[in-house]
Amino acid sequence: MQYTYLGRTGVKVSRLCLGCMSYGDTKWRPWVLDEQAAMPFFRKALEAGINFFDTADVYSLGASEEITGKALREYAKQEQVVIATKVFGDMGEGLNMKGLSRKHIQQGCEASLRRLGVEAIDLYQIHRFDPHTPLEETLAALDLLVRQGKVRYLGASSMAAWKFAKALSLSEQNGWARFVTMQNHYNLIYREEEREMIPLCQAEEIGLIPWSPLARGLLAGTRKTPDDKTPTTRAASDDFAWKLYDHPADIEVMRACQAVAGRLGVQPAQVAIAWLLTKPAMTAPIIGATKIQHLETAIAAVDLMLGDEDIKQLEAPYQPHAVRGFD
Repeated sequence: MQYTYLGRTGVKVSRLCLGCMSYGDTKWRPWVLDEQAAMPFFRKALEAGINFFDTADVYSLGASEEITGKALREYAKQEQVVIATKVFGDMGEGLNMKGLSRKHIQQGCEASLRRLGVEAIDLYQIHRFDPHTPLEETLAALDLLVRQGKVRYLGASSMAAWKFAKALSLSEQNGWARFVTMQNHYNLIYREEEREMIPLCQAEEIGLIPWSPLARGLLAGTRKTPDDKTPTTRAASDDFAWKLYDHPADIEVMRACQAVAGRLGVQPAQVAIAWLLTKPAMTAPIIGATKIQHLETAIAAVDLMLGDEDIKQLEAPYQPHAVRGFD
């Protein structure tokens, strides 16, 4: 495993982050693995040197955090791993069970600490931008959590670059703890983040930890076309994927990835992840796995070196997309 710094912090993390949305309660999503089935993935990740784990309170409505916390307490030393979780999503019935108000952030953090079984969350992220709460309220509430020692670092997720720039500026003006990471939507099929968000993160030394590095499995080579729902349970039930990936050029990007993989004698997923690891400000793609071979393939990608011609072939078919992932 290779390691890098988490943004401009002094914390070192693995070049892969294990995404834990896949572990929780099958009642939440039919493809989710329960606790017993999930444990081998944490053990395998740790054995491979992965020390970075990402979940969210909304994943299986808290069950993912519970399983993540239990697994890392059992298999790892708490001071050696970096645990990330998120707040924003709807956590149940009631008027104040979602969003980024001071009330929901504070209550959400306390609940996540209990479920994870930790004294402090290493990286606490806003899952999306909340248009209904003043940004100053959100940032002040997050800063208070850092000052209280409940949270060590702050991260953000998919939003417009200008909104992220405004948040960074407000934090600096007020002396608040500022975001150190951006968890954005970025992969070979969707590269609109290269226009504004990634240059901003590069200039501000914000670490990128993108979600969906394999474009909901389209870059893994298991689907023949973007609308192929037959290979997996998730493919058959993941309506969000069809909202993200419907551009006519997507299939040409898939074919390019498969062609490079064939020439190099590796899996397409390895190529897609290795490509991300060549990009500016990249810290660690967040990879999901419901089969051990998925995790093994991702781990192997860290050591895959792509040549200039490989990258050129991978990027050539891309065409501009409508903004997807937060609007």
